[in-house]
Amino acid sequence: MTLALLSIVIGLIAGAMSGMFGIGGGVVMVPLLLYLLRFEQHRAQGTSLAVLCVPVAALGVLNYWKAGNIDLRAAGFIAVGFLVGGYLGSRLSLGLDQGLVRKLFAALLMVLALQLFFKKDAPDISDLASETRPSAASPKA
Repeated sequence: MTLALLSIVIGLIAGAMSGMFGIGGGVVMVPLLLYLLRFEQHRAQGTSLAVLCVPVAALGVLNYWKAGNIDLRAAGFIAVGFLVGGYLGSRLSLGLDQGLVRKLFAALLMVLALQLFFKKDAPDISDLASETRPSAASPKA
């Protein structure tokens, strides 16, 4: 397959996973870029971040917005943290050996997978949920 075709396939898979589970960048795109396109770790991470710079999730967001499932206040705060964290994390990653970064990334995925697999109940965050619920935007009819 060509670079363009493989890249589109990676985008389709990551987009579907983003729409279904809210994931796509690191969890889906980075491993696919590593194995399908044979990118080095830093190149895969940088490419994944570059994809996220454009409104690639806009249509998925629109569906969740229409269903009333977006809290704009929380999303705004997370976006600010994501912006700063993305800068700091990329600086740190680029200063490390790619092999070490790949192993740290794999360890993170394993820990997250185990936590999700063995998680029984959601934590009791009723106070926090009631605090954020009024600020959740509802779609315009």
